Amino acid sequence: MNLFSVLLGRELGSCSISLFFLALKNLDASGFGGLETTNSTASGFNFGGFGLTANPAVNFNIGNFGVSTTSTPPFNFGNSLASAGAFGGFGTTTTTAGPAFSFSAPTNTGTGGLFGATQNKGFGFGTSFGTGTGTGLGSGLGTGLGFGGFGTQQQQTTLGSGLFSQPAQTPAQSNQLINTASALSAPTLLGDERDAILAKWNQLQAFWGTGKGYFNNNIAPVEFSQENPFCRFKAVGYSLMPNNKDEDGLVVLVFNRKEIDIRSQQQQLVESLHKILGGNQTLTVNVEGVKTMPDDQTEVIIYVVERSPNGTSRRVPATTLYAHFEQANIKSSLQQLGVTLSMARTELSPAQVKQLLQNPPAGVDPIIWEQAKVDNPDPDKLIPVPMVGFKELLRRLKVQDQMTKQHQTRLDIISEDISELQKNQTTTMAKIAQYKRKLMALSHRTLQVLIKQEIQRKSGYAIQADEEQLRVQLDTIQCELNAPTQFKGRLNELMSQIRMQNHFGAVRAEERYYIDADLLREIKQHLKQQQEGLSHLISIIKDDLEDIKLIEHGLNESIPIRGGVFS
Repeated sequence: MNLFSVLLGRELGSCSISLFFLALKNLDASGFGGLETTNSTASGFNFGGFGLTANPAVNFNIGNFGVSTTSTPPFNFGNSLASAGAFGGFGTTTTTAGPAFSFSAPTNTGTGGLFGATQNKGFGFGTSFGTGTGTGLGSGLGTGLGFGGFGTQQQQTTLGSGLFSQPAQTPAQSNQLINTASALSAPTLLGDERDAILAKWNQLQAFWGTGKGYFNNNIAPVEFSQENPFCRFKAVGYSLMPNNKDEDGLVVLVFNRKEIDIRSQQQQLVESLHKILGGNQTLTVNVEGVKTMPDDQTEVIIYVVERSPNGTSRRVPATTLYAHFEQANIKSSLQQLGVTLSMARTELSPAQVKQLLQNPPAGVDPIIWEQAKVDNPDPDKLIPVPMVGFKELLRRLKVQDQMTKQHQTRLDIISEDISELQKNQTTTMAKIAQYKRKLMALSHRTLQVLIKQEIQRKSGYAIQADEEQLRVQLDTIQCELNAPTQFKGRLNELMSQIRMQNHFGAVRAEERYYIDADLLREIKQHLKQQQEGLSHLISIIKDDLEDIKLIEHGLNESIPIRGGVFS
């Protein structure tokens, strides 16, 4: 037991060891050494109540392969035990009508189209849900690949039992399911009670989605992948539903090449696609957009315009173009160009969305699916999709990281644009201020011209009464303004405050020392008056000094004369 745990831990880590011991907790000690040959009475392992007659030591039941189970259910995933099959309907009958939603491509219809025989595609899922290359819902979060694959000729179909419902089972698929059920419930490799341990080991491998399930010496082991319905590493995410019409003709091609290579050779790519379409001169291939994807892949969105002889043009419907690309010879030509996935980008009808949401995908707990629908942040634009395995989780993480980088790049561009607009706004404000000053100067010049014109027009006429009254009012205002203790000082102080505010509020350096012409003349006049006042004061002081000198000289002369008189 300890050696087995060590080997198990090397491959899966402590989490897998815990799962292993959880599954083996009901085993008897006799099951590991083959010390007893009697049938074990270990409890069964049930998924949602699928009955199966199996080795009494292991009652892992899937589908309608039997009738009864043991009465002790210590390890039960799902609902209460029932005899009806629920995982894929093992043992149930199938209809001949094709399913509406499947991974496989339906057969070609006989209807002809613009590009020959079209295929009536069902609704499929691409690389978002595994490693297959199906059509339909694209590469998940932020990739821009949408739902698609609806054929142009609608046929009466029978909707499957879920989002991942499968078509009628082929013999190979039925054998695969039977082998899987045998490996998980009733292996006959050793022929003793050790088969019970092997069955539980196969169950664990199916849970974590890796390994091989040995169950018979004459039959090859079953390969367990993360796509099997019993894999427990599953979650539910959300993908954006496309809103493009079929008439828009948008088809997505995913190339296994870098974006820079696609953009540098875009013209050659268009010519190659035109040749694939038959080289018809009435058809024109156009590129709607190019976007990078993880793992050095590139998404290219194209549409084809068809010109009629009367001069009108229309876009080829997306389903028609997609059906043409899905033909075997056309698909091989696209693969030579590096195309790994193609799909039509068309929107879903409300009935189709309702059908997708009503039935949970295979292997997804209905409770989890219902909770995912409740937690949908935007039910009108997003649809829940299952994420199976760590590869899918890693891929969506890469896509999310890439979209985050694109958003950051766009934010940087917007920030640069805002900075440029702020600079332009500053320049514009400065120009507006300059134009305001020019307008004021032109207004004054216009007023002066009008004054001179009015003077010339009324030259030789006597001054009228209203003009005399206006002159008296202007003289009164002029006297009040020129009075030193009246409005003159206040106006000068206000002008100083206004200039100071404009000085601090100015942004451009060249405006900081700019002085208006009228203000400059006013300052010159004020300084001139100050200079005249100082000159007048200096002249008065000089006159007073002369008078003082004259008085001193007179006093000096009068003193000796008086001394001679009194001697």
